[in-house]
Amino acid sequence: MTEAKTHSQKIESNQKDSSSSMSFFLKYRRPLIICAHILTFAASLFLSFLLAANMQLRRSWLVEQYPTMLMAVIVIKLIIFGLFKQYQGWWRYVGISDLFGIFRASLISTAVIVGLWYVFLSNPGIRTISRFEPLKDIPQAVFMADMFGTILILAGLRMAIRLYHEEFRTVETARLKKFLIVGAGNAGEALLREMHRMTVAQYAVVGFIDDDPAKKGINIHGIPVLGTVEQLPQICEEYSIDEIAIAIPSATHKQLRRVIQVCEGTKIRFRTVPSITDIASGKLSVSQIRDVDINDLLGRQAVQLDLNLIEDYLRDKVILVTGAGGSIGSEMCRQVCNFEPKNLLLVEQAENPLFIVERELSSEFPKTNMKAIICDITDTTRVENIFQTYKPDVVIHAAAHKHVPLMETNPGESIKNNVVGTRAVADAADKYSAKNFVMISTDKAVNPTSLMGSSKRIAEMYIQDLNRTSNTHYVTVRFGNVLDSNGSVVPIFKKQIADGRPVTVTHPDMKRYFMTIPEASQLVLQAAAMGQGGEIFVLDMGEPVKIVDLARELITLSGFRPGEDIEIIFTGTRPGEKLFEELSIKGEDMLPTRHPKIGIWKNIPVDRDTLHSRIEELINTAQTQDYEKIVSKIKNIIPEYLGNTHNNSLN
Repeated sequence: MTEAKTHSQKIESNQKDSSSSMSFFLKYRRPLIICAHILTFAASLFLSFLLAANMQLRRSWLVEQYPTMLMAVIVIKLIIFGLFKQYQGWWRYVGISDLFGIFRASLISTAVIVGLWYVFLSNPGIRTISRFEPLKDIPQAVFMADMFGTILILAGLRMAIRLYHEEFRTVETARLKKFLIVGAGNAGEALLREMHRMTVAQYAVVGFIDDDPAKKGINIHGIPVLGTVEQLPQICEEYSIDEIAIAIPSATHKQLRRVIQVCEGTKIRFRTVPSITDIASGKLSVSQIRDVDINDLLGRQAVQLDLNLIEDYLRDKVILVTGAGGSIGSEMCRQVCNFEPKNLLLVEQAENPLFIVERELSSEFPKTNMKAIICDITDTTRVENIFQTYKPDVVIHAAAHKHVPLMETNPGESIKNNVVGTRAVADAADKYSAKNFVMISTDKAVNPTSLMGSSKRIAEMYIQDLNRTSNTHYVTVRFGNVLDSNGSVVPIFKKQIADGRPVTVTHPDMKRYFMTIPEASQLVLQAAAMGQGGEIFVLDMGEPVKIVDLARELITLSGFRPGEDIEIIFTGTRPGEKLFEELSIKGEDMLPTRHPKIGIWKNIPVDRDTLHSRIEELINTAQTQDYEKIVSKIKNIIPEYLGNTHNNSLN
């Protein structure tokens, strides 16, 4: 313990000394640089005379020519190098442009010196002055040698300073982490340079990985290209790699997943560089590497939005968002704030999430008028009071009970919140003439097998029917799971991994669609703005992902080995769960829209009186919390409901 403390104190002392030296050089940087140039000019001219005299020290040039010539050279070069801003650079960051600056300044200086020397030769009056007379015998080769000598010495000095900082200047630290860079292109080379410039050495870059066979075996700044992505496991084991940086700014999510999957079973930390858009815009630099996140592997390409259409939908409007404290509701509020609404109403039953999101939004969007409103959406009187007071133009209905197993064991609650609550908000929108109403639904409403999914399907049916007679435009948007939402598998897996516990997966064949929260929210707004009323929009969720694969990738990203450091345990499917959710924007029951990631689901409308009476019966039955009776009433409304008539979880 004492040795470790002494070692730490020594490092801290070295760092302080280094910092003190750096402060001194920064404070007197320009005078020191000018002195370095003067010494360089003197040395270059001396070597030029020595070279012209076949390396012999003779009085004729050493005493009679060099001193007089040196005064003129120093004055001329100091002025011209100053005009070329050669005393303002930071030598530890020298690059090609700096070397070109030295070349230009030296070339111009030499041209001026040679020009003045020829003027001197052609003027007999000046030549007769005894002090200047020896200058007429200076060999012309001196001037050319001096020009190249100046370039070489100054460039060498700058490169030596940079080399000192990047290669030789080390601070005593613990063992350097062995680092591997995937991508031997511009981003990889830039990352290597940035790492060499770090004040304190943290990494030992072992090599590059690149799938281009032409790059195999080449060296970049002395670091070799060791092999391809497929060879990563062997290379990582051979060189005991600690961290891998994926330096491919334009890498697709599939390419990132390939790297992670190839390295499964290794204890490695994965890093990545910013996107090529962020680098090109100057927002981020290559050196700002970060950990690879699950969003990088499952996310998709940036959504292309019709911003003008969404702006017309939201700008200067009163927007009401239910469930504003939830994952989707809060993100909907953030997206809405980007379009400068007249007023934003945050409606939420849970006070703590509402308090948090209201503070966050007020800080991030101080110019947006907003009101935090606590409200249980099943309370019709309270809901109508809010609509009567604020007269919202657009209603975004995100409030819902969404946890399938919980709703199976509390059978009446999904009906109360998802059906009764939706009916109360939708009726209020109709009564108080809201212009647009969009309900956020779920893939679990398609051929539902759960109470939660069926309750959302009934809510869809209710507002679609209401649209037929209302002046309000009602639309529904369906999508699947969103990454990192409250209660979703990703945060659960992360917590289990952080605690060192086994990761629990219900079934080895379980698959789910995934979308990032911002992408889902943006597409909801796009679909809502496109809607004419009555549509059920379906978002393109891409390809489904096996949950067990997701678990393995999260374990690998966390620096552990699946099945060795962290076990994966299968617990069995839970009540109401499907192995595979049904959600596609392709098929005979789907219509395309002008947006490639949004489709419209075709469905057959039902008789209003029948629908309303059966919903009322269901609501009354839900109060009993009797699972079998509730399921029976649901099947009267949704014949395709595939749930059990008896809930085994209650036994």
